[in-house]
Amino acid sequence: MKRKLLCSLIAGIGLIGAGAAQAQVSDNVVRIGVMNDMSGLYADIGGPGSVVAAKMAVEDYLKATGSKLKIDVVSADHQNKPDVGSSIARKWFDTDGVDMIADVPTSSVALAINQIAKEKGKAFVNTGAASSDLTGKACSPNTVHWLYDTWMLAHGTGSAVVKSGGDSWFFLTADYAFGHALERDTAEVVKAAGGKVLGDVKVPLNTQDFSSFLLQAQSSKAKIIGLANAGGDTINSIKQAAEFGIVKGGQKLAGLLVFLPDVHGLGLAAAQGLQITEAFYWDTNDQTRAWAKRFAAAHGGKYPSSDHAGVYAGVLHYLKAVDAAKTDDGTKVVAKMKELPTDDPLFGKGSVRADGRKIHPVYLFEVKKPSESKGPYDYYKLMATIPADKAFRPIEEGNCPLVAKK
Repeated sequence: MKRKLLCSLIAGIGLIGAGAAQAQVSDNVVRIGVMNDMSGLYADIGGPGSVVAAKMAVEDYLKATGSKLKIDVVSADHQNKPDVGSSIARKWFDTDGVDMIADVPTSSVALAINQIAKEKGKAFVNTGAASSDLTGKACSPNTVHWLYDTWMLAHGTGSAVVKSGGDSWFFLTADYAFGHALERDTAEVVKAAGGKVLGDVKVPLNTQDFSSFLLQAQSSKAKIIGLANAGGDTINSIKQAAEFGIVKGGQKLAGLLVFLPDVHGLGLAAAQGLQITEAFYWDTNDQTRAWAKRFAAAHGGKYPSSDHAGVYAGVLHYLKAVDAAKTDDGTKVVAKMKELPTDDPLFGKGSVRADGRKIHPVYLFEVKKPSESKGPYDYYKLMATIPADKAFRPIEEGNCPLVAKK
């Protein structure tokens, strides 16, 4: 199985050869910085697992291509704070020789890094943040948004819930850029489908007690309580909603951004029936299963989130572009990432658009009942596949300055 995965990687990347690998890199090392929440509410989604994924990508790339690049992976904890993330990014770029930053969940931090990478002429391959503004009004020639975004989630999960009768909504929204964007994009989908938004409440990041917010949602009488949050906040809000008997009372929860580690933390008894949209699930095919087993062996038995898969694939494509462009200049490398087709074992064939949006199919899943699961991490059943050309916002609708207007 491992050999099959490696063969696929070689086919996707192409044998670059030693001659093409004589890239003109700034200090003879391509240095990748993985920045995320290493110890807080998003640590299971990205955290140390994203570092594992980046290092696997480096190992697999060098083995598959014979590239002569010298590659280093460093990491840091941005603590979900834009000022902390910005300080790390500036130090990395100015004094530590970092050429590319990967991951960066928490949209407020990602939007700050997006601007700094543009100023410094460095590369930013985002997988962890969701704000669709990264390929919209804030798009940059130095940023690739690889995995998912709020438009995708709204039109995946949000649209599916409305179609199944959930036509009145109340939002519990994480009170920062990500939550605001996710509520905005989902509300647009609900209204376009003829539904109503009955209200919302903004909830501070990393809230432990959701009782007052859930009571507001309950009193709204909305059919759907949309959870425009993620990670530990999603887990806490779902658990506490069960304690309040909200679902038993007839209202339904819509987890607009739910990851495999969240479902693992909740347990199937609490999470069963949730409809979620993901760009990657480990049990999709032989290649994803083989990679996930390798990842779990390197990460204490924990299976990968979609963010981990995105970091792996994004780093692979970045390295492919460095070799092809023969430079680690961030602006030139991102331009090459857009020029080259993407092809990797986890997301298959795709492309990076002019606005930086990585295009691939996404999947609508339903979380299994405990009786349907065959074991740990066997949590999803596929409900629908959304093709790549339908999964993300049309490029002309994002107001990205990089996109020529017709």
